[in-house]
Amino acid sequence: MKILVTGSAGFIGFHLSIALLKEEHEVVGLDNINNYYDVNLKYARLNETGIDTTEIAWNKEVRSTKYKLYRFIKLNLEDKRELMAFCKKNNFDVVINLAAQAGVRYSILNPDAYIQSNLVGFLNLLEVCRHNKVKHLIYASSSSVYGLNEQIPFSVEHNTNHPVSLYAATKKANELMAHSYSYLYHLPTTGLRFFTVYGPWGRPDMAYFLFTDSILADKPIPVFNYGKMKRDFTYIDDIVEGIVNVLEKPATSNKKWNGKQPGPSSSIAPYSVYNIGNNKPVELMVFIKELEKNIGKKARIEMKGMQPGDVIATWANVDDLIKKFNYKPETTIQSGLKRFIDWYKSYYGVEEEATAMLANA
Repeated sequence: MKILVTGSAGFIGFHLSIALLKEEHEVVGLDNINNYYDVNLKYARLNETGIDTTEIAWNKEVRSTKYKLYRFIKLNLEDKRELMAFCKKNNFDVVINLAAQAGVRYSILNPDAYIQSNLVGFLNLLEVCRHNKVKHLIYASSSSVYGLNEQIPFSVEHNTNHPVSLYAATKKANELMAHSYSYLYHLPTTGLRFFTVYGPWGRPDMAYFLFTDSILADKPIPVFNYGKMKRDFTYIDDIVEGIVNVLEKPATSNKKWNGKQPGPSSSIAPYSVYNIGNNKPVELMVFIKELEKNIGKKARIEMKGMQPGDVIATWANVDDLIKKFNYKPETTIQSGLKRFIDWYKSYYGVEEEATAMLANA
C-alpha cells in the first residue's frame, strides 16, 4: 500500500516507517521538525532511514538512499493548502497520523501550540482523507484521555469526559472529530490510545529519558507523588506491531451498536478506538531501580508531591486489540530498558561506569 506517516521524524513515526518499509509498503514521511525537543535527534532518525538531511527544505520531497520506497517531506499539518495539494498528488491508501504537539506539562505552559497542531492540523488531515478517498485513517490518541477516571485497568468502554490537561482534551477531541467524519463521509478511522511508550531513539522529554540524563550527570531526579505512581510502560516494538496489525483491517460499522446504550469505542459508523499498551503496570520506583541497574549508577531521588495534569496510575485493558488483531505485547521492562540504555550509551558516547551497581540496587 501507499502510506502517509505524519510525525515520521518523531519517535514512534521513525520506528513505524522502518517497519512498514521492511514489509515493502511505499511510505512517505511528513514532519515539520519543530524544536519542541532537540532537532538533532530528529535529523539523526531521518539519517537512519537514508534521508540526506542537508537536502531537506520546506515542501520539498527527499528520496531515501537506503529504502527505495521511502520519501520524506517537511510540511506543517496546519498548512492546509500545501497539505491538500501534496496529498492529492500522491493518492494515499492509508494515512497514519502520529504528528502532534506532545507533552502533558508543556500544554499547561503553551496551550496555543496544542490547538494549532492537534486540532487545526488534525482537521486538515481529516479533510485530506475525505477528499482523496483514503481507505483508512489511523491516528494517535493517548491514555491521558482517561483523566479523572479511577477504574483500573482503563477500558475503552470507560468514561473519558474529564481530562486533566489540555493535551488530553485535544486527544479526546481528535476521537470525536474522527467519529463525525466516519459518520458523515464513511471514512474508516481507528484511534489508538498509546500508553507510555519507551525505547531506543525515544523522546528526551519523557521521564525515562530525563531520569537517565540526570543519573549520569549525578543530578537529583524529581519523583512525583512521593513515588506512589504506576505506569503501563510499553516498548516501542510492541507499539509498532500493534499499528501494523491494525493497518490492513479498517474500522467497520458495528451492526450491534445501540444508540440507546451507545458504547464509546465503536459506532454504527466505521469508527473504532483501542488501547495499546503493555497491560502490565510497573511501580515507578521499580522502574527507576531497573534504570540504575542498567546504567550502573545510583539515582539521587528527590521526592515531590503530585503535579498538575498528572495521574497516579495507568493500566491498559487491551483485550479488544488482542481479540481482533492478535496483539501480543511481549517485551518486559527489564529487556526494554536494557535496549534503551544500550542505545543511549552508544548514541551519546557514554563510557561504561568503572564500578558495578550496588548489590541491593
